[in-house]
Amino acid sequence: MDISKEVIKSRIKISEDVIITVARLAALDVKGVARLDGETDKMSKLKVNRPIRVSMMGEVAAIDMKIIVKSGVKACSVAQEVQTAVKDNVQSMTGLTVARVNVTVNGVVFE
Repeated sequence: MDISKEVIKSRIKISEDVIITVARLAALDVKGVARLDGETDKMSKLKVNRPIRVSMMGEVAAIDMKIIVKSGVKACSVAQEVQTAVKDNVQSMTGLTVARVNVTVNGVVFE
């Protein structure tokens, strides 16, 4: 008696909005980040003005983001921490591979 099993392949797709949300929360959690640049509304649907952009190449993501840092911190160090935090959080929460996280420091907030 020959019993054969069919392998059913399923596919999971992660929305870019989910990746953006995870990246946003990870960036804002870094000490020294005041806010994201260009963010007018938390749920803004205008992709042109978004401070975070995601480019997908298959199962690999490339993330570009713009931040505003607080005065008195080293912008380069903060940007590097944001890169690490965003990459680690997106990879662990979504299972996607993050090829790169480009961080642009667009300003400083003096408090």
